[in-house]
Amino acid sequence: MVSGKAYRPDKYCSAMTRRGEDLIQVYTQQYRERDKEGMKKTLTGLLGAVGEDVTFRPPLNFDYGVNTFIGDHCFFNYGAMILDVAEVRIGDFFMAGPNVQFLTPTHPLNPEDRQALWEGGQPITIGNNVWAGGGVIFCPGVTVGDNCVIGAGSVVTKDIPAHSVAVGNPARVIKTVTADDRPAAPHQFSAEALAQEE
Repeated sequence: MVSGKAYRPDKYCSAMTRRGEDLIQVYTQQYRERDKEGMKKTLTGLLGAVGEDVTFRPPLNFDYGVNTFIGDHCFFNYGAMILDVAEVRIGDFFMAGPNVQFLTPTHPLNPEDRQALWEGGQPITIGNNVWAGGGVIFCPGVTVGDNCVIGAGSVVTKDIPAHSVAVGNPARVIKTVTADDRPAAPHQFSAEALAQEE
């Protein structure tokens, strides 16, 4: 499965899926109770690896969990779906809007093989400091470089080079991020400053 070779799901796959579902239920309860220590422990048991300061807003879904590796300081808004029959590797400082999907499974074009339940998978790799807007879909086998922004609703079917803004279905690069895209002096917001502006 993780190797990318064709396989048919077996009892082991089913057991791993059930294990993941049970841990997700535990995490969801811990999230509601704001039990940060418990959330970290549960994510550590669910995932292949997880860094510091990682939050998923429920609901969240995994095929297995154990094939997902997440860096530090990552945030996933409501409805994250990670189908990790192959590895999903996400770097540090990743931010996801709601309903972002990582889809590693592949299925045969041949209808007889598909009916016989053969499937495969290709890994997904996301670099550091990537922002994915709501509803983004990462397709099997894609790599997204560091410091990218993927626009809401985009479907990533091919690799995206570092420092890119990509949008659409299929996603295409529309801009390269440069130092000019950052304001010289970011505005400081405070209740007092906003009151003075009124």
